[in-house]
Amino acid sequence: MSGKTVFSGIQPSGELSLGNYLGALKRFKDFQGANDSLFCVVDLHAITVRQDPAQLRQRTYSGVAWYLASGLDPAQCTLFAQSHVSAHAELAWILNTFTQMGELERMTQFKDKAARHKHNINAGLFAYPALMAADILLYDTHEVPVGDDQKQHIELARDVAERFNGIYGPTFVVPKMVAPKAAARVMDLQDPTSKMSKSVDSLGTVFLHEDEKTISKKIMKAVTDNEGMIRLDKDKQPGVYNLLAIYAACHDQTPEEALAQFTGKGYGDLKKAVAEAVVTVLAPVQARHKELMADTAQLDAVLAAGAAKARARANKKLAEVYAKIGFTPRQG
Repeated sequence: MSGKTVFSGIQPSGELSLGNYLGALKRFKDFQGANDSLFCVVDLHAITVRQDPAQLRQRTYSGVAWYLASGLDPAQCTLFAQSHVSAHAELAWILNTFTQMGELERMTQFKDKAARHKHNINAGLFAYPALMAADILLYDTHEVPVGDDQKQHIELARDVAERFNGIYGPTFVVPKMVAPKAAARVMDLQDPTSKMSKSVDSLGTVFLHEDEKTISKKIMKAVTDNEGMIRLDKDKQPGVYNLLAIYAACHDQTPEEALAQFTGKGYGDLKKAVAEAVVTVLAPVQARHKELMADTAQLDAVLAAGAAKARARANKKLAEVYAKIGFTPRQG
């Protein structure tokens, strides 16, 4: 092992999208083996928005299945559900007292979700970043492979770690974000100025469970512009840039490398190539996911084993934090 600890998680709050796959799932397998890696279905985060219990349970299983189908091996990493390790919620309460209201008020994801869920702007939604910091800091995480939309949250986790360390001495590793070289933030195909959302069912979102025909149709209908030239200009050609980034991520390239393959070609050529790339990349993952979902007992076993490993580590860190805070030792 390299000595680095890697942690990342995905919410089971909606059907996972192409953005989740390219920005996170696809590259998670590259962190296992050589690193001490932990991957989590963050179901505690999901309930900041009202969830149907049966649907949440099914999506949690589905999330684990997508992890496994994307190449994660429980023998080489720790794979678990957040709610199975109570130390996450316990440390989150402590970190709430080291997180300032002004820091939380600046979070763009809180503002976005509050706007979309005006009937339920709850305290959990507001304090969400403190729980995310707990997820990361519990395991002395060095690297967090996430999409660009999580940058604010990682920066807050760093600030909270440094604040706690400054008061109580070295306790938490200060983590850093690791973004992919392409598609760090996959954008909506119909509105390329907005992130592709797994919570919004529209022509602009490609879901991982969708069939080849549906995926191809959505990509072929992607919004571009009237310039008629394929360039790498995120500001002036956001739709074209998004398609190039998706193509690049599917082929493990940079957007610049992808651009070189479309010299003298039109938007139709680009869309067709992107559709083929996405379908090709997702086909084996979809097939494996279907197999795994047919045996939830196997998924339960993976979660139980992963939670046992995570719990032992998390409780050790929590005990260290409690001692530094001044709590009396737990008995029994």
